[in-house]
Amino acid sequence: MLRYLTAGESHGPAITAILEGLPAGLPVSTEEINIDLKRRQGGYGRGRRMQIETDTIEITGGVRHGKTMGGPLSLRVENQDWKNWSDVMAVEPVDHPITRRRVTKPRPGHADLAGGLKYGHRDLRNVLERASARETTMRVAVGAVAKQFIEAFGVRVISHVVRIGQADADVSGLSNEAIWDRAEESPVRCADEKATEGMIAEIERAKSLKDTIGGIFEIKVLNVPPGLGSHVQWDRKLDGRLAQAILSIQAVKGVEIGMGFGVTQVLGSEVHDEIFYNENGFYRKTNRAGGIEGGMTEGEEIVVRGALKPIATLMRTIMSVDIDTKEPFDSAKERSDVCTVPAAGVIGEAVVAFVVADAMQEKFGGDSLEEMKRNYLGYMGQLKDY
Repeated sequence: MLRYLTAGESHGPAITAILEGLPAGLPVSTEEINIDLKRRQGGYGRGRRMQIETDTIEITGGVRHGKTMGGPLSLRVENQDWKNWSDVMAVEPVDHPITRRRVTKPRPGHADLAGGLKYGHRDLRNVLERASARETTMRVAVGAVAKQFIEAFGVRVISHVVRIGQADADVSGLSNEAIWDRAEESPVRCADEKATEGMIAEIERAKSLKDTIGGIFEIKVLNVPPGLGSHVQWDRKLDGRLAQAILSIQAVKGVEIGMGFGVTQVLGSEVHDEIFYNENGFYRKTNRAGGIEGGMTEGEEIVVRGALKPIATLMRTIMSVDIDTKEPFDSAKERSDVCTVPAAGVIGEAVVAFVVADAMQEKFGGDSLEEMKRNYLGYMGQLKDY
């Protein structure tokens, strides 16, 4: 079983993660982690914070001479903006209340008010500092390690943006390699050049209105063996685990697997993927199920999409109520991102990679990478004889 925890605040000294359950002997590249951290900070429509922070991973435990040892991995990223917040976000007790940057005005659509009510905070900074998407830095770092784990078995995760506002991408006819290459070259991580222009225009339109804009990103997991997940209990179904992972990303409000909500618009014969067989085994000519049937992978690529709402902090004002005075006010601005859909795709890769890695550890579990590979090869040989 793989599991991880993250800790730290948006303007604290650092953000950290503990990742447990990896087999011994897995090569871990800090360079690969840093590449994904940089990708998370990119994308057209990001704000000034991305210029302040240049995230670099520090591995402080669990790896020796480039390989895991079987114990937990400890990961850390320093917040370079901490020097400007060291008094406001100090760990030690203070002699007098620090009112500078105290937040009493909750932003609609954010965790501010709900968190304040739940935990009894009178300074909503105690909520927004942890609720911030800055936390996803460590999820991307954990996901980058998970990618290296599953890539040892030939499994790969890619993402691309399929919609921003009213601009939709058409990637029909493109190979997965072409989708990946084009998305990585696009400022909005879109594989359709014409749609890229439309997406940039949508972001500029939102910016001119001092507003924000959302969209849809798609994750694909390639070369997945059949049999990950299980039908026998609700919490072991892989599609349920993937949906929870995607919905846990800040501002994601919807998730689809395969055809998703499109299955409601057609008949059953147009939904279910017919099964065929040849010398290579069972296969399907379509993948409307998104690679998962009955909570288990069935050999086709996994296809998952996340719908990201426009972020909750706007350059324009909308109405809220001060928690101290109970008086109405025009909500305040905390940051200036206009669109974070391209970054959300990178975060989506990370959380999906972790779920798949966990499912592979569950299926082929062993204490070392070598042992897991033996189990994996034995299972794949078993499938050939089925």
